[in-house]
Amino acid sequence: MKRRTLLKAGIGLSPLLPLTGMAALQSGQKNSAQVLVIGAGIAGLAAARQLRDAGSDVIVLEARERTGGRIHTYANWRGPAVDIGASWIHGAGPANPVAKLARKIGARTVTTDAEKAELYNGDGTALSARDEKKIDSIRREVSEAIAEQSRRGPDSSLRKLVYAETDYETRSALEQRIIDFTLNSNYEHEYSGSTDQLSRLWFDDGGSYAGDEAIFLDGYKVITDSLAAGLDIRLRHEVTAVRYGEKEGVTVETSQGVFTASAVIVTLPLGVLKAGNVRFVPPLPAKKQAAINQLGFGVLNKCCLLFPEAFWNTGLDWLQHLPRTGHAGEWAEWVSFARPTGKPMLMGFNAADVGTRIEGWSDEKIIQSAVSTLSTMFGKPVPAPLDAVITRWKSDPYARGSYSFNAVGSTPAQRDDLAKNISARVFFAGEATEKKYYQTVHGAYQSGLRAADEILKLNLRR
Repeated sequence: MKRRTLLKAGIGLSPLLPLTGMAALQSGQKNSAQVLVIGAGIAGLAAARQLRDAGSDVIVLEARERTGGRIHTYANWRGPAVDIGASWIHGAGPANPVAKLARKIGARTVTTDAEKAELYNGDGTALSARDEKKIDSIRREVSEAIAEQSRRGPDSSLRKLVYAETDYETRSALEQRIIDFTLNSNYEHEYSGSTDQLSRLWFDDGGSYAGDEAIFLDGYKVITDSLAAGLDIRLRHEVTAVRYGEKEGVTVETSQGVFTASAVIVTLPLGVLKAGNVRFVPPLPAKKQAAINQLGFGVLNKCCLLFPEAFWNTGLDWLQHLPRTGHAGEWAEWVSFARPTGKPMLMGFNAADVGTRIEGWSDEKIIQSAVSTLSTMFGKPVPAPLDAVITRWKSDPYARGSYSFNAVGSTPAQRDDLAKNISARVFFAGEATEKKYYQTVHGAYQSGLRAADEILKLNLRR
């Protein structure tokens, strides 16, 4: 796979905007429908849009005060918006369904280029030509070791495989730094899980679309807003229980009342399902619960820094950082938005274990650590940022992480188990249910369409 506010509506506002719970009650809407959709992320919105356009009566229940889920656009800075959840259309070629939707609504996009990149040393010194040659050689060595051995023998972690195949313990300190940097940058940032958790058999068992990596100048919310237009969306409705044991229909309990329907589509993130905050009555089937328990759900956090002016090479899109010994995984990846958007902004990433650990830090400590790293990378003090936006997806009660991965002991077939409906009443969608395009917005979008199509084939009556 490739790399990759609050909505309010009420009486008197545009009917194309979603209704909040209070507005819905004031408008006389009832708490029953043909289909309930839990979650107003892109999977839930895609499903609801498909059903609504087919003439079905649908209510979307969303715990947050906004739509979008793990798509979250920050628009308080002048100029291009900043996506602090999903950022890219990965593989924005003609076949990608999200790219098609973007073109349909006339969304403004620009591309970033992974080839426009430079690697900086973590100790403040310039990398010599010899060092750069060594880095390229070790990266190839790691990649080849994974390609040759990842499908052989019993499952184990990706790190265990690479350490064994590269004789990690016998390597020099610099070579160990490079191996750890490669594991973090190429795999943990891509797949969100620690390489101690990523299955060497199945971590990359997925597909991708051809095309460039595109970002939205007005934010990813242009996609979710388009899908949400005209839907009955009840914000601030946190679901606590789904009951499907009766002879007909389903009952969904929320923080603002009880809803009933013939069927429900559950698009809760895998992290929320793992946390067990939503009760299913009766309990979920054993295979589905096993999939929830065994598939992984990782972290990729962002720190977006807006500077008074660019102090870096604005012809670059990616700035990579080789951390010093003892600091593996810290601020290894940065993306510059100066070239594609003209804005002097850098976005730093921390994934997996480091991404989880820093969620306990204060904003000030995170910013200080980021600025200190940049100063080391460039060998001089960098200016203080004008503003910063920081994510903590693991701590978010409505996400519990960033996206799913194939963990040691899990299998790709478990994504099918997660997607399978129960008694033609409880349906499931979301990126974790997508066997081929998991971890992506287009995968989540396609899963919502799939769940909606399953229901439409049943020709449910209210």
